[in-house]
Amino acid sequence: MRTPLAPKYTWTDGQLTDAVKASTCWRDVMRALGITTNSEGVVSRIKRDVARLGLDVSHFKGTRTWDDAQLKRAVAEAMSWDDVFASLGLRTPTKGTRTRVQGHAIRLGLDLYHLEIRTSPQVMDPSKWRLDPMRLRDAAAPLAAAWFMVRSCTVAFPVDQAIYDLLVHSNEEIHRVQVKTTTTSGAAGQVVVSRRPYSAGNLGRRVPYDPKAIDYFFIIDGDYNMYLIPSRVIAGRVTLTLGSYGKYIVGNAGGSLGATADMARPMTAAAARESA
Repeated sequence: MRTPLAPKYTWTDGQLTDAVKASTCWRDVMRALGITTNSEGVVSRIKRDVARLGLDVSHFKGTRTWDDAQLKRAVAEAMSWDDVFASLGLRTPTKGTRTRVQGHAIRLGLDLYHLEIRTSPQVMDPSKWRLDPMRLRDAAAPLAAAWFMVRSCTVAFPVDQAIYDLLVHSNEEIHRVQVKTTTTSGAAGQVVVSRRPYSAGNLGRRVPYDPKAIDYFFIIDGDYNMYLIPSRVIAGRVTLTLGSYGKYIVGNAGGSLGATADMARPMTAAAARESA
């Protein structure tokens, strides 16, 4: 039976204790013990002995410029994470540095509540987010696309400028859809269903859409009613009075936009001043 070889590197508990106290990283400990190898086995032996002796290594920095004690003190005294970084000498920390510092603080089990509550985004008061009918034009195409998509259609937006706003694929057919809006409502509400050919200042005379170039008009009015009208029904028209097209209403977007809640909720004084 072979006798195990004695370890090449040895140290006493006292030597290890002194080395740990005088070092700021494991590499320093090895140098203090006269160890020149990079063997992971030797490092593991040192760490096991440190754990057995219960030695404090919280002052170890590794590649950091701060140790655990400095981080604990910075967190306790700070009012925000920016204060913590400044206390550690990190004036312009990168995102990665911020993540490492915050992660180390979590691993140390530090109380971070007073820092998180000041840096967490504030919850907006929904009453301040009121519907702006003038922005309906911006939201109309996504609303129309959603209407088609939840009905198992595939919707595409043209990459380049086109006479239509949506391409809708349904039942092996592709439909070209032009989206229009109006802030008017009721039976007398009107919507423009024509286009203005390019001209200097965009002042050219409006002309109807060619029914051969458009298959449907998707219209949203001031009451958020949605209409899907075949182009052949309004061929040649420039303006529509929506009261005559009630049978083409396919839904109302007001519920999903919170329009009913907005009308029921009294406007705050600040919101009233903003809308005035």
